[in-house]
Amino acid sequence: MREVRAVAAGAGAVGRDAGGEVGANRHLATVLGSARVGRASSGSGHWRCTASCGRRRWSPTQLRRWDQRVREGRAVAAGSGAAERDVGGEVRAQRHFSYNAGISACEKGCQWQRALALLREMREAGVEPDVVSLGAGVSACEKGGQWQRALALLREAREATLEPNVISCSAGISACEKAKQWQRALALLSEMLEEVLEPNAISYSAGISACEKGGQWQRALALLSELWKARPDPTATSYNAGISACEKGEQWQGALALLREMWEVKLQPDVISYSAGISACEKGEQWHRALALLSEMWEAKLKRDVISYSAGISACEKGEQWQRALALLSEMWEANVEPNIISYSAGIRACDRVGQGQRAIWLLTATRDAKLESNVASFSDTLIIAMRR
Repeated sequence: MREVRAVAAGAGAVGRDAGGEVGANRHLATVLGSARVGRASSGSGHWRCTASCGRRRWSPTQLRRWDQRVREGRAVAAGSGAAERDVGGEVRAQRHFSYNAGISACEKGCQWQRALALLREMREAGVEPDVVSLGAGVSACEKGGQWQRALALLREAREATLEPNVISCSAGISACEKAKQWQRALALLSEMLEEVLEPNAISYSAGISACEKGGQWQRALALLSELWKARPDPTATSYNAGISACEKGEQWQGALALLREMWEVKLQPDVISYSAGISACEKGEQWHRALALLSEMWEAKLKRDVISYSAGISACEKGEQWQRALALLSEMWEANVEPNIISYSAGIRACDRVGQGQRAIWLLTATRDAKLESNVASFSDTLIIAMRR
C-alpha cells in the first residue's frame, strides 16, 4: 500500500510542478544518496555504512526502515518514469540528478559494487549515464582498488561519445597507480593530452607516484618537469612522489635536489618528504647527510616518526657509526616514538659490525622485551651474535 501511495505522490508532484523541482525525484535522490550506501554481508543482518571509510552499524529496526525507503524510492522512480512521457526532459534531468547523487554517495562511502549496480539500474530504467555518473563510478572503482573496472568505465564513456573530464581521468590514473600499473597510468596521461584535456596537479601526481611504485625514477622526474611546464602549481604530494622515486632508484642526489627545490618554490617539505630523503641517503651510504636531514626536521618543527628514525639508524649502521645509531635509538625513546623491528635490527647490525657484541645482545634482548614480531633480518642477527659468543 505504501508503494502505491508513493507512486501516486510521485506522479502528483510531477503534475503540479512540471517546470520546477520534482518532489518525487527529490525523494529518490534522498533515498539513493543516503539509504543505499551499503549493506555488509554479516550474519547479524545489520547495515554497515562506510562513509569516509568509517563504519557504523544499523539496528534491525533501522534496517527495516531503510529497506522500506529503498522500495518507496524505486516505486517513485517508476511513477516518475510514467510521468516522463508527459513532461519530457524536465523529469529526465531530475532522474539523472537522483541517480548521480546515489552513485556519488556510494563513491564517498567506498562502495564500488553498489556504485556499479546503480549504473546498471540506470540503464535498465532507461536513463543513460552521463559524464557525472561515469566519473563517480570511476572514482568509486579507484577507491576500491578496481583499476580494470575504472578503465572499462572510461572506455565506455568514450564509446558513448561522452568526453571524460579531468576528474574522472585523474581517478583512472590514480587507480592504475595504486595497482602499480605505471604503463597504463602514463597511457592515460598521454590520452588526456591528445584529447586536449589539460591534466592538473592531481593527474600528474598520480602519474609520478605510479612511476615511483614501478621503479621508474627517470620517468617520475620527467613528469615532474612536465608538471612545471604545464604550470598547474606542483604540490607537496607531487614532490614527495618524485623524492620517493629517487629513493627507490638509489638516487640520493636527485632526492636532495628535489627537497631543496621545494624550499625554493615555497613548498614546505613534510614528514613524508624528509623520510624519503633520509632513506635515499641511507641507500646511498650518506650517513652524515641523513643525520643532517633529521636535524632539519627538528628545526622545521616536524615530528620525526619511526620511519625517519629507522632510516637514520640504518644510515649510521652502513657508515659504521654505532654510537650515533644508539644515540638515535635513545632519542626515539625520549621522544616517545616506539622503535620497531627495523630500528632494532639496524642498531644490532651497527654494533655487531664494529665488534660491540655485548651492546648488540642487549638490543636483541630489548626486542624480546618489547614483544616485537621476528622477521628475517632479526633472525639473521640472532644467528650472527650466537655464533660469536
